[in-house]
Amino acid sequence: MHHISDPRGADSGAADTASSPASSGSESSAPTPRSARTHGKTILLGEHAVLYGAPAIALPVAELGVVATVTPLALGAESRIDSRVYSGPLADAPERLEPVLAALRGTLAARSALTAPEPPPLHLRIDSDIPVARGLGSSAAVAGAVVDAVAAVFGATLDPETRFALVQASERIAHGTASGLDARTTISTAPIWFDHGVGRPTSVGAELAFVIADTGVASGTREAVGAVRERHAVDPAAVEGPVGRIAALTGAGRGLLASGDAIGLGATLDAVQSELQQLDVSSAELDRLIDRARATGALGAKLTGGGRGGCLLALAADAAHATELAATLRTAGAASTWTVRLPATSVEGVAPNTSGDDAAGGTAPAAAPTTMPDPEDER
Repeated sequence: MHHISDPRGADSGAADTASSPASSGSESSAPTPRSARTHGKTILLGEHAVLYGAPAIALPVAELGVVATVTPLALGAESRIDSRVYSGPLADAPERLEPVLAALRGTLAARSALTAPEPPPLHLRIDSDIPVARGLGSSAAVAGAVVDAVAAVFGATLDPETRFALVQASERIAHGTASGLDARTTISTAPIWFDHGVGRPTSVGAELAFVIADTGVASGTREAVGAVRERHAVDPAAVEGPVGRIAALTGAGRGLLASGDAIGLGATLDAVQSELQQLDVSSAELDRLIDRARATGALGAKLTGGGRGGCLLALAADAAHATELAATLRTAGAASTWTVRLPATSVEGVAPNTSGDDAAGGTAPAAAPTTMPDPEDER
């Protein structure tokens, strides 16, 4: 699949403004397509523990994108969709695309600038670089791009919370529940600190370079989450110990991220991976590639997402080292690799804090999963 570049060359999640919106009255003589782009995400710290009340940090992955393009069709035409899942009449789309259709329908219902009683037929095209079932935010990114493109076609202005609600509605259809972590991160240019159901941007003190490597095995998220839950029911201490330590490490990691301490952050990734292994959510494929990444000079490496397959995340020394590391991991058997540049970002209210005291929020993780974020956010 070809690489998708941002048609605006700037803010992710914004719609292409090069053309005018569709006519709100009669059929346009020259229908103008509108495009919007969102991007992927990866969990830096906190997977699995977040399901027990601990915080998590997710990173935007601008290098993996989704572009949705919506074109009004002539009145009387049949609405259509083209995607890697299905191409054909919208009315015949498979159930797997219901989250996408929900995003489309929801945005049409919420449009604020359209005066015509019914929208014209539409052609929706979705181009995505984000692999599915790999913990990289595919479903939320697709929903967000569709919402933005449809709104742009009709000149509708959606406030951030309305947009978020539309993406969340799609995510709930896709996964049953949705924490909002993916919906926030797939349009953010900064990492997202997620704590007790609230996500907000957090700072990066210096540019960092990461490598994401795909084991080639789909993440067994539901199985991993279920196994940890069953283990907790039988032996609570066996789960609460690692969860508590992951919570503390995630809090410290936020401070290290804000201060730009790559060495300290890498050590934190390694420590969290050890705790995830204690929870038995890693896999032989992940462990082998993580070991290879460390042997090639990675500052730290861990699984990212649900585990038992899926992807690993490695922190490189710099951009050149990330390129070398990615090549080494492909040679070692990774199905795909992506290098991710995380630029320095200052977010108001987030000061450098290498102790991590601010980040844990002063609260202990819950002893059991009560109101949990969506396990599928780790996919």
